Amino acid sequence: MGQPKFNPVRDVISGAIMAATSVPQLIAYAETVGYAGYRGLTTAGAPLLAWGVATGSPWMNAGVTSLTAVMAKVDLGGEAYVAKYGEDEYVNLVSAYSLYIGIASIVMASFGFGTLAQKVPGAVKTGFKWGCELGVLASALPNGLYAFGSNLKANVAKSALGEVVKSVKAVVPGATGVNGVS
Repeated sequence: MGQPKFNPVRDVISGAIMAATSVPQLIAYAETVGYAGYRGLTTAGAPLLAWGVATGSPWMNAGVTSLTAVMAKVDLGGEAYVAKYGEDEYVNLVSAYSLYIGIASIVMASFGFGTLAQKVPGAVKTGFKWGCELGVLASALPNGLYAFGSNLKANVAKSALGEVVKSVKAVVPGATGVNGVS
């Protein structure tokens, strides 16, 4: 297949499309992780630009994912941390967390963990993907309803389902942390 030839018009159009789709993602994922949307642009924009200039690969696309944003929020106790220490300290915590995850990824890659991941059976990979997708959908759906999202969360919290969520949270606190129902 080979590397495509450089075409300035095509490459500028592709870059503009990627930038246009990345802006809403950066804002949404910042809010998903638990801080103000504008911080997604200020904290991710420069690293993504540096990545693009440094790699130069037409086959590589890098950016944030909702799964990593949800994992960071749950792992770090986003809302509780912001309430106790403030948003600026939470941004510092998420930045350090991201840096440590990057370092761990480099270390694991250097020890050949990618080869190990390739040996995971297909059914397990499929189940993992479905589980991740359902988790992201469950956490994003109330917010995706815009004006009705906060009402939906409040109504679910008051309903019998809210009681189920509370009881599950009591037993396994991280299991339902992404959906924000409490």
